Amino acid sequence: MKKLYHFSLSPFCRKIRLILGEKKIDVELIEERFWEKRVQFLKINHAGEVPVFIENEIILSDSNAIFEYLEQKYMDPPLLPNNLELKAECRRLSNWFDIKFHKEVTEKVLYERVYKKIMKTGYPNSEKIKSGLKSLKFHLDYLNWLLERRKWIACVLLTVSDFTAASHLSSLDYINDVNWDDFPNVKDWYSKIKSRPAFRPILTDLLAHPYFSASTPKSLDRNFFKNLTETAIANLSV
Repeated sequence: MKKLYHFSLSPFCRKIRLILGEKKIDVELIEERFWEKRVQFLKINHAGEVPVFIENEIILSDSNAIFEYLEQKYMDPPLLPNNLELKAECRRLSNWFDIKFHKEVTEKVLYERVYKKIMKTGYPNSEKIKSGLKSLKFHLDYLNWLLERRKWIACVLLTVSDFTAASHLSSLDYINDVNWDDFPNVKDWYSKIKSRPAFRPILTDLLAHPYFSASTPKSLDRNFFKNLTETAIANLSV
């Protein structure tokens, strides 16, 4: 039995879930609150990070390592093109989102607005949030430019680059931080990728956390996070 230790809003975990879904690989999902540093989980992955993929006796961590394993073992459908140059472009764009976008946007918006509350590590930093939202526009402008020239992000084929970008953007979309109408090419691309069967479980995600229940509408979750940020900023200014 295959298992994936993940956290619902982690873009790196979402990327692997999308890849597993696209390749139609059945897996048991285990929600892991990695910040609690459970001893049992640390025995599986000493780094204490998600995602962690387990297949029989094989234990893999790091989303890129997991992807490379899945791509080599489960080749249908392929998520990297055969062409060497296009393959390099796919990896470049995947790293763009996993490294640059993550550092400049995800850490400053999602982590400040959501993770801090869940992990109980303090109030959101308003300056970081403003900086992250400013950087978000730059990244969406670049993505919009790419999609003017390409069917998918890297080339004419759907690749891991698309799932990587979508995993980061879907995490932000969860808290209503993407103004899709300002970026029509990105909006069309995101609509296409959201329509794929692999994406459906992501769209129904609710955080497995005491603040929320299975009956909580997603719109209330988003309003909660936005109100939380505004309240925190107001308190800091008093």
